[in-house]
Amino acid sequence: MTTVTTRTVAYPADGLTMLGHLALPAGTGPRPAVLLGPEGPGLNDVQRHRADALAELGYVALAFDLHGGRWFTDPQEMLARVTPLLADPDRMRDIGHAALDVLRAEPRTDPDRIAAIGYGTGGAIALELGRAGVDLRAIGTVNAVTTGRPGEAARIRCPVWAGVGSEDPIMPPEQREAFTAEMQAAGVDWRLVVYGGAEHAFHHPSVEHTVLPGVRHHPLHAERAWRDIVNLLAECLPLTE
Repeated sequence: MTTVTTRTVAYPADGLTMLGHLALPAGTGPRPAVLLGPEGPGLNDVQRHRADALAELGYVALAFDLHGGRWFTDPQEMLARVTPLLADPDRMRDIGHAALDVLRAEPRTDPDRIAAIGYGTGGAIALELGRAGVDLRAIGTVNAVTTGRPGEAARIRCPVWAGVGSEDPIMPPEQREAFTAEMQAAGVDWRLVVYGGAEHAFHHPSVEHTVLPGVRHHPLHAERAWRDIVNLLAECLPLTE
């Protein structure tokens, strides 16, 4: 296992002081980098550990914050903050750009080789960065097959991979169809993986505390989705380039 260095980085966004988790791989030279967005409740150790795992592979990784260092345990309180955020593409982009600026400012980051991946709300933000025309090597989302404003998907300049559970009531079949139609019409290089039997947030091992229906951990598909993301990065953001 390679030596990974981590630190908390504070930065302003959305009127809050965000507390991101930066993970650096061994070595001293510039490396490709990954912006990692958390699900609606916020940044917790699950996503911090994913950033660390990416750094072990050789990437600079920043798990960004959504709520000023807060993790929501009350689903209704979380929805009260996240629902208007998801309805505001410009606000999502501002949160994403603020984190991207932190990642680009890290001396170990190769600014020309950055990918954005995210889960739930964090995935929606990654997609909005693409729709804003940000120069990314890849976009990967889990549980976020969100659509954007008309025509803006044509600005996406990289492959898009999306994973979703077949039984996800928050991202149902009609939402998946709208997403793929948007990507196809925009000429995006897109892929969608539907994980059979999985519900929303199937990738997150501690979601059982929630009272929201249709939210359940699926360990097998969680591992598969992670491997799919790592394969996306290996294809689009190779470490040996």
